[in-house]
Amino acid sequence: MKLTRRITFALIAVIALTGAGLSFLAGKASAGNWPQWRGPDGSGISNEKNLPSEWAPDKNIKWKTAIDGRSHSSPIVWGNRVFLTTAVEGAEVPGAKAAKHLFDNKDFVHPDAIGANRKHTFKVLCLDRDTGKILWQATAWEGTPYDDRHRKSSYAASTPATDGKLVYAYFGTEGMYAYDFKGKLAWKAQVGNIATLGLGTATSPILYENLVILQCDEDNGVASFIVALDKKTGKEVWRVPRKIQVSWSTPMLVRTSSRAELITAGTEAIIAYDPATGKELWRHKGLESNSIPSPVANNEMAYLSAGYPAKIAFAVRLGQNGDLTGTPNVLWKYEKGTAYVPSPILYGDYLYLTTDRGILTCIDAKTGQVKYEGGRVPIPATFTASPVAYEGKILMTSEDGDTFMVKAGPKHEILGTNSVGEPVYASPAIADGRIFIRGEKNLYCIGT
Repeated sequence: MKLTRRITFALIAVIALTGAGLSFLAGKASAGNWPQWRGPDGSGISNEKNLPSEWAPDKNIKWKTAIDGRSHSSPIVWGNRVFLTTAVEGAEVPGAKAAKHLFDNKDFVHPDAIGANRKHTFKVLCLDRDTGKILWQATAWEGTPYDDRHRKSSYAASTPATDGKLVYAYFGTEGMYAYDFKGKLAWKAQVGNIATLGLGTATSPILYENLVILQCDEDNGVASFIVALDKKTGKEVWRVPRKIQVSWSTPMLVRTSSRAELITAGTEAIIAYDPATGKELWRHKGLESNSIPSPVANNEMAYLSAGYPAKIAFAVRLGQNGDLTGTPNVLWKYEKGTAYVPSPILYGDYLYLTTDRGILTCIDAKTGQVKYEGGRVPIPATFTASPVAYEGKILMTSEDGDTFMVKAGPKHEILGTNSVGEPVYASPAIADGRIFIRGEKNLYCIGT
């Protein structure tokens, strides 16, 4: 079977979407900030205390603000500012078509691919954290997109990032845009045409020192690459080709005792890079499945997972060199219970895997020992958002907008269920004592 067959008629990762001792290297974000995909260190974990544990449409909603367009990107927060992206669809444009795709050397059109025949407007928004007022919105790009998206997804599926000076918003082929906190465009850059089998882009930018790093995997991997841009100017600093077919995973940036490692997931290979130079540090045989969930890590081990067509999760020791496939540096493997879209979460001593139906598996992160399997939420649900955690609780938000509070630890227990009353596809953000949930139509700020 060719590897290209493993990219099946799939949904896009709509969010692409944690360990003690993890060190994020992008900037000195305070505990009150949530500056990128899955928070300050990419783990999905907040160390804040006294956060709300109950909410409903008429309870503990400090404000909600309607947001035009369609977006599955998460909100990010810095100080008293909340940043979002959105894609507003317009009229059909006669003659506009998506990029051509080949599947097993034949022309391929995904049955759920839509959008490239219509005009779109991609926007970046800034809201006041305390009131929800929209302070500014900037149009980053207008036109007919290079490629389609999955009908369930959005052209604004990549979560922006900020270092407290600029906000970096990524829209795939249509470019990277950097704005200051007043909404002025600092720079824009197009890194190349990135075909995604008509399913859209979901990987989010990663910040490292003076760099913005993007994982750009396309179609069959012939033209895939990873690239770093200068944060101040947008000029390319380094670019490395990757023979990795299309993916929607966001890289994980970690620091071992001796160095920084940028860990990327992929169908053909798991590769760790030096984020400063793009030099390959180590690799491992790939997931051999659609690469959608993001890696998680602490400062000793990284955890990779995929959910379709094969289910796989495994632990790899960091700080190594060369090909680690089949070596003692692969500490354990587990071959069920993984998700197609949501990323896992590493919280304390345990790795929590979830299926797209919210069925949880708890694994001892060091040993791979299964603590429980088959932990269920109380009602049938489907999940696109990735879990977040705080104060010994794991939050799992379903597409129906219900957030299930799961007690962290080796015994499965549901502590409660909360809802914002509308569909949710984006992962929550936690900042300054509040939880921010991006609904289908509104952004919600939850606080006691």
